[in-house]
Amino acid sequence: MERLYPKLILDALSKVRYPGTGKDIVSSGMVADDIRIDGNKVSFSLIFDKPTDPFIKSLVKSAEAAILTFISEEVDIKGNISTIIRNQVAPKQENPLPGVKNIIGVSSGKGGVGKSTIAANLAVALAQLGYKVGLLDADIFGPSTPKMFGVESAQLYMEKVNGRDMILPIEKYGVKLLSIGFLVDPDKAVLWRGGMASNALKQLITEANWGELDYFVIDMPPGTSDIHLTLVQTLAITGAIVVSTPQEVALADARKGISMFQSDQVNVPILGLVENMSWFTPAAHPDEQYFIFGKDGGKDLAEKLQVPLLGQIPLVASICRGGDDGTPVVLQNSVSGAAFFNLARSVVQSIDQRNASLPPTTKVEMK
Repeated sequence: MERLYPKLILDALSKVRYPGTGKDIVSSGMVADDIRIDGNKVSFSLIFDKPTDPFIKSLVKSAEAAILTFISEEVDIKGNISTIIRNQVAPKQENPLPGVKNIIGVSSGKGGVGKSTIAANLAVALAQLGYKVGLLDADIFGPSTPKMFGVESAQLYMEKVNGRDMILPIEKYGVKLLSIGFLVDPDKAVLWRGGMASNALKQLITEANWGELDYFVIDMPPGTSDIHLTLVQTLAITGAIVVSTPQEVALADARKGISMFQSDQVNVPILGLVENMSWFTPAAHPDEQYFIFGKDGGKDLAEKLQVPLLGQIPLVASICRGGDDGTPVVLQNSVSGAAFFNLARSVVQSIDQRNASLPPTTKVEMK
């Protein structure tokens, strides 16, 4: 069976005509803009003017038959077509970041796997490749972006934008930055209830002047929490990257993280998995590799879950020093820096493929 994509579905559905008018259901606007493709499973909605339309059931069956006839009998379409009444269609969701083309969530199933290091170096690598990039440190309870970029003492300022007071992000290494770490005492723990943390995060998203960006990278907290739900309810995330080490205990949590994004409730596409700390390479012996946490665990998990392996990042001292010194290692001419540039190119490619084969992500509406 050939690879499925939205235009292929629409071409098949254009063969179906609505009995009441004789017009095809695509040109007459009866196919909702919610086509989803997951392997060979296809789902979408048909729009009708009233719930008593006598052709609802027959049109659904005709649409199913068109998919199976003009595409392939292997398409999983039976029972996957929903119906919407036109005057009950939800209004188009407001986009809080209209100037942002792609939103990337960087997540991990557990802490300590280097998620923030991956997010920071990915953002800088994308900027070095010529893209306009923003980085939001959404790890409310453990913000690390200010230290990793050497801007711990930076002060935030407000500016007027269309009559509104907006937060002006800090800029470093070509990346626009915001973090809750700019607003709290770095030597004290952040003791906030979930609602307070979520509201603070929304402010950093909706009340900041992010401007025009090609990629907006979000460093998410580890695990699954209220913060993740706040993010997917506030933003239409283009796709998620899950970070893990090759260690089995980390991989088990990575599976949970991937499952969260792929759930029907969240439904954010997985751009791929990054295996961090893949091997240890001594500075004096750059050609040697020691697999401290196991070998190819992330690669094997990516193959098992059928998600792309975006990169394998080695464990070297320069990565740690770069984070501590506020100089991301991707700025160095080194094997580690090259690994992050390769990761950035893989992410760009994965996003391009995602955008070509899937409809835009929508914000999650939770009841």
